[in-house]
Amino acid sequence: MSKLVVYAIGGNALDSPNNKEVTDSSLVLAKVMSDVVDLLEAGWNVVLTHGNGPQVGHLMSLDSSQSMDSWVAATQGMIGHSLSLNLDSILRKRNRPESTAVVLTRVEVDPEDEGFTFPTKPVGPILTDKQVMSEDWDIAQTVNGPRRVVASPLPKHIIDINVIRELSSKNAIVICSGGGGIPVVRSGPYLVGVPAVIDKDYVSSLLAVELNADALVVSTAIDSIRTDFGLASEKVHQKLTLQEIKIFESAGQFPKGSMGPKVSSMADFVNKLPNSKAVLCQPGDAIKALRGMRGTTITVA
Repeated sequence: MSKLVVYAIGGNALDSPNNKEVTDSSLVLAKVMSDVVDLLEAGWNVVLTHGNGPQVGHLMSLDSSQSMDSWVAATQGMIGHSLSLNLDSILRKRNRPESTAVVLTRVEVDPEDEGFTFPTKPVGPILTDKQVMSEDWDIAQTVNGPRRVVASPLPKHIIDINVIRELSSKNAIVICSGGGGIPVVRSGPYLVGVPAVIDKDYVSSLLAVELNADALVVSTAIDSIRTDFGLASEKVHQKLTLQEIKIFESAGQFPKGSMGPKVSSMADFVNKLPNSKAVLCQPGDAIKALRGMRGTTITVA
């Protein structure tokens, strides 16, 4: 049977705002598509997830009256559609047998999650002084300036996992769980959307676990996991064990607003599926990263 990889594309990586080597988002997208084809040709089945931070923030700034779960659903559809069109065109040119499937994915969260009490997830652009004073939002000061923050509960279960699993078993390249999935809670026999944005990295890890994936690839704008970032003592890590990650996390090396969720979610995946592999790399380096030649690999020991 083919091996299965969950490939997580960062919303910021697609827009490439911080990657000095890649200034054109279309080039980043081309590298992502190249990764997918390389994985297919190496015998992997591929499930794609993606971020939506810049996109959902932009839409929310245009119309704050729409419910947040609806905007997450909208950006899932828009980004999934774009990825699907690009990938299908490449597959036809390469005479590949696979096709794509976009699944608007609902993710169950706990209504009592403390994330609803303490909103921490930045969304949207930097706010003006006028917006800070006039808007009825939760606002926090980030490294770049004041931004709106929303609830970010942990994911419990991917509602549409059986659909995703079935499509993947039919050799479809499934594009799903975009932007962390559409957050829902159970209310009796019903599912109800809630105003939150689930972290994409935690959902990608949960998806990989529920699919019993052989690998999780986190593709982002930075080439590897680093400690002492930005200091003279900065170190690039080609490999990290779970124990090393615990030590570095305790020392505050992986901030919650940047590398923290990526490292934590990758470690959780490896901890739950110790025979699988988790790697972080830049777009275009997926195969080399899985072979240990690029990026950072997280191992049990």
